[in-house]
Amino acid sequence: MAGHIQDRWFKAEITPEGKTVRVKTERHGTGMRYRARYVGPDGTEKSKSFPDRQKRLAEQWLAHIEADMSRGQYIDPRTARTTFRQYAERWVKTHTGEINSREAAERRLRLHAYPHIGSRPLGSFKPEHIRDWIAALEDTVPAESHRRIIVGTVSAALSAAVEDGLLSKNPCRARTVKIPKPGKPRVEPWTGAQVFGVRAALPLRYQAAVDAGAGCGLRQGEIFGLADEELDHEGGWLTVGHQLKRIRGKYVFALPKGGKVRNVPLPKAVANALRDHSKGFEPIEVTLPWRTPDGPLVTKRLIFSGPEGNHVRVSNFNDHHWKPALAAAGIIPARVAGERYASAPEHGMHALRHFYASVLLDAGENIRALSSYLGHADPGFTLRTYTHLMPSSEGRTRKALDALYSRPCLS
Repeated sequence: MAGHIQDRWFKAEITPEGKTVRVKTERHGTGMRYRARYVGPDGTEKSKSFPDRQKRLAEQWLAHIEADMSRGQYIDPRTARTTFRQYAERWVKTHTGEINSREAAERRLRLHAYPHIGSRPLGSFKPEHIRDWIAALEDTVPAESHRRIIVGTVSAALSAAVEDGLLSKNPCRARTVKIPKPGKPRVEPWTGAQVFGVRAALPLRYQAAVDAGAGCGLRQGEIFGLADEELDHEGGWLTVGHQLKRIRGKYVFALPKGGKVRNVPLPKAVANALRDHSKGFEPIEVTLPWRTPDGPLVTKRLIFSGPEGNHVRVSNFNDHHWKPALAAAGIIPARVAGERYASAPEHGMHALRHFYASVLLDAGENIRALSSYLGHADPGFTLRTYTHLMPSSEGRTRKALDALYSRPCLS
């Protein structure tokens, strides 16, 4: 056995005759009788007390501790008393990755996890607690896809607790716990008429931004962070080396999403549009912190600027320029007087990336190349997102044979 059982109601004494007898201690009849004691892997003594008539239970507890130690599944009872909130707050602070990701994780935990499971000790977690919490989320978070992200954040924290030795198993991964489904709708790319309709409805200083998105697949932050030194007109390439980000209300320059710098083919039509834009709106030098609001200052010569002569303020652009252009192109309803434009998350500037992907796939570009141009970390993600846009094998067959039969016969 991993330790021993101390009976605190009796002690052994040796009589003058040399016999060992049991005598009552001062604690006899009060408090817990048995103390199960053992030495943990860290070299310190651990113990747990049991009441009278539960010596067998104490022995079983020690046997369980010994079995856990031999299997490498031992959890220190003291650390197991750490609450989920206490551990998760430490986990978020050491969470690697972009600062926006850390802040998003902290916000999800604070708003949706801590009120329900924050005070529960890690060692007490069972799958039923996660099931109850997920069911309660349905009342406050209607979107299943959003609930999935929240549960994923909690699961990541609990997985870290397992790796740190505070928890034996992640209850979120139990078979009886049903994780909310992604619920991601299929991408329906814009038509060329819609793309150019939105472009024409934008103020002149922003029209070429549509070309950078639809013609090179750039994200919104990459478009408005695009610097003139990143354009290789002679070689026909565009380097996506950074983006414009907003963190805690302040703008910074940072690496593209996922920290991936990439090169994208620069079509002549897009290059000409950007060159013409720069003739009408001279690139401006903008100095911002790098990566975090308190990061070192860096200066970029940005192609796109706001009317006040600084970088584009994305929220202002979305509300006062992008949505009116969507309404003018008939993509969203016109704004009712005195009200805001309708919410249109599927029609943000990201729609230009979807259009770019649909054009390349229709032209026969392979998934791996498209994934590289879009800056996706995994070509599988690109395939799952756009597989329904890929030309079918039967469609390619018909095109090939139609092209063959359309040629004049050679004798």
